[in-house]
Amino acid sequence: MSKVSKVKFNNDLKGAISKAVSEIGGFGKFVKEGETVFLKPNFNTADPFPASTDPEFLKAVVKLVLQENPKKVIIGDSCTMSENTRQVMNKLGIFELEKMDQRIEVIPFDEHEWLKKEIPKGKYLKKVSIPKILDQVDKLILLPCVKTHFIAKFTGSLKLQVGIMKPSQRMFLHFINVQGKIADLNTIVHPDLIIMDARKCFVTRGPSEGLVKEPNLILASESRVSTDIEGVKIIQSYPENCLNIKPEELPQIKRAKELGIK
Repeated sequence: MSKVSKVKFNNDLKGAISKAVSEIGGFGKFVKEGETVFLKPNFNTADPFPASTDPEFLKAVVKLVLQENPKKVIIGDSCTMSENTRQVMNKLGIFELEKMDQRIEVIPFDEHEWLKKEIPKGKYLKKVSIPKILDQVDKLILLPCVKTHFIAKFTGSLKLQVGIMKPSQRMFLHFINVQGKIADLNTIVHPDLIIMDARKCFVTRGPSEGLVKEPNLILASESRVSTDIEGVKIIQSYPENCLNIKPEELPQIKRAKELGIK
C-alpha cells in the first residue's frame, strides 16, 4: 500500500496541509512550473463541511499550489441533479477565489463540454460522459471529505469521482451496484495527489447530514485506495459509526483493488 501521511490540525490549516504533503514528497513533487493543475473538491451540495468541501481548506490548497508557479489552477465540480452547480458554488463563495490570482478559474461542469468515454475494464459501468477539460490539464488533485453515505456506505476519494459524471447519468449509477460502478469509473481517472480533509467527518447517514465527529486530521497520499482505507478507519474509530465491515472489504475499495487502481 502507498504511504498515507496523517497530520494533526492545530488551527494552522495551510501549515497542516503543507506538512501532510511534505511527508510524501512536497507540492513540488506533484506540481511543476508552467503546468495546468485541476482541483476536484466536493460540491455535491452547499451544505456545510463535512457535507461539502470547506472553502477555507480549498483556499489553502490553492495558495500552496500557486507557490509552485503553475500556468493555471482550475477548480471544477458538478452538484447533485436536484441543484444548480453555479448556485451551489455561489452560496459557498467559491468564485471569490478567482480574485486571488488571475491564474485561477472556477468551472461548473454543467456549463461546459462533456466527452463520452468508454470504460474498457468496466464490469458495472461501461461508458460515461466526463468533462472535456479533464483531458486538457497536466495534473489532477483530489480534495475529498470523509463521510458515510446512506447508499454507497462511504464517501472518500473514490466516490469523489461521481462528481465528474454527467448529472443525467448519475441516477442510473445509484440504482444498483453503486460501489462497483464507482470503482469502474475510477479506472479512467488518474489523480496525481489526494489531500483528504478529515478535520470533521460524518459517522452516520451522509452524504449531506449525519453525526459529526472531529478527528482533526489532514491526510495526503498518491493512492485513492490507501487514502480511503484510512478514511474508513477514522470513521470506525468512533463507536457510533455505521460501517460494520473491514475497510478492505468495502465493495468500492475491494473492486478498486481488483482493478489495480492506485
